[in-house]
Amino acid sequence: MMLVIGVTGGIGSGKSAVTRCFEQRGITVVDADVVSRVVVEPGRPALTAIAQHFGADIIQTDGTLDRAALRVHVFADETERLWLERLTHPLIGQEILDQISASRSPYTILSSPLLLDTTQKALVDCVVVVDVPEQLQLQRTVQRDNNDEAQVKRIMAAQMARKDRLALADIVIENTGSLELLDSKVETLHKAFLLRADAAL
Repeated sequence: MMLVIGVTGGIGSGKSAVTRCFEQRGITVVDADVVSRVVVEPGRPALTAIAQHFGADIIQTDGTLDRAALRVHVFADETERLWLERLTHPLIGQEILDQISASRSPYTILSSPLLLDTTQKALVDCVVVVDVPEQLQLQRTVQRDNNDEAQVKRIMAAQMARKDRLALADIVIENTGSLELLDSKVETLHKAFLLRADAAL
């Protein structure tokens, strides 16, 4: 059985930096954010359904989804967010399963912001939460995405509360230091996961 490690964390916590460290060690990372873009690519049925629901102006001139416009719709209205989740979550779930089963690395990382909010948690053997204080989350996301603070606060409010996420963690990576420090933390975990993957064979 393939060992699958779940990596999650709130927006701006540094999940991507952590998963890059694993990738540099030759580990397959299945990224639910990337998968969520795959299922709404041009030609996929989900994109047609989204355009019918939200209107044709949600599609950009190159035929791709205007994700920023969609984000405004779904974070302003809970019912719209739930509609979108009902459409995309089963498709994302299937694509994640396909990618995990195609992985050939000693263990696989499933990186997902919604890991603990959805049935995705049933796919993993261990939950790693990347954690930073909420003020740092806000600061990093505003700088990174050029989003206004109110929009980031709405996204944070829609995500699982930090204390709840930490309560469900098997391992916590505190990401308040340098990238070098983060990389050394990942190296320690990588060695432990390799041993665990060997034991599971």
